Amino acid sequence: MINVDLKYVSAPMVNQSDLPFRLLVRKYGATSTYTQMYIPEKLLNDQDYLEYHIRDLTDGKSDDFNHPVVGQLCGNDPELVVQAARKIQPYCDAIVLSSQKSEHSETMIPPCSVLYFPFLVRLIVSSLSHSLAVPVSAKLRLCQPTPKTVDLSQRIEAAGASWITLHARTVSARRRRQGAADLSEVKRLKENIRIPVISNGNVRGFNDLKDNLDYTGADGLMVGETLLGNPW
Repeated sequence: MINVDLKYVSAPMVNQSDLPFRLLVRKYGATSTYTQMYIPEKLLNDQDYLEYHIRDLTDGKSDDFNHPVVGQLCGNDPELVVQAARKIQPYCDAIVLSSQKSEHSETMIPPCSVLYFPFLVRLIVSSLSHSLAVPVSAKLRLCQPTPKTVDLSQRIEAAGASWITLHARTVSARRRRQGAADLSEVKRLKENIRIPVISNGNVRGFNDLKDNLDYTGADGLMVGETLLGNPW
């Protein structure tokens, strides 16, 4: 059962998605928020790091705007990711596995072009979904070649993911963002899996929200850097 309202989601952003910012965007209409990316090894081995992020999740516990909140993890070791997820599970409404590279970690999930990537992601999502009491999700970029995105997502769905967020751009080794997001791929994904799909990309103004949902048929939207300039 998904206990997270996925209609309008505040994206995870490095050095931005801490408690004050999450409370701000929730008060202005975001229906749920994501944390910054947690590094599994640090959650398990660095007590100061763990306590800092637990405080970030609990200091606003009495404030209804602090929830729902989704804890974001990276990593390529299923056992470590599960152990780390258990540390933060009591304070989150869901856990998401991100394919995005953290600037602080080398334990990212390999790019989609790596042949074993689908198996690894499916294994981690399956391990999480069978180990946690909260829903598990995945946040992806487009695979290369692009049609493999649907296949990977179907594998993730079968592994127990409750929803998938697609940032419809490919990973670039040279640039973090390469052109506009291809929303037709979000539409394609929505037509080919049964679990909810969240569309991420190309929202620059309020009117883009409806246009994006109408075109893609997605169940919700995730908005990132646009919120930094205009949280309301």
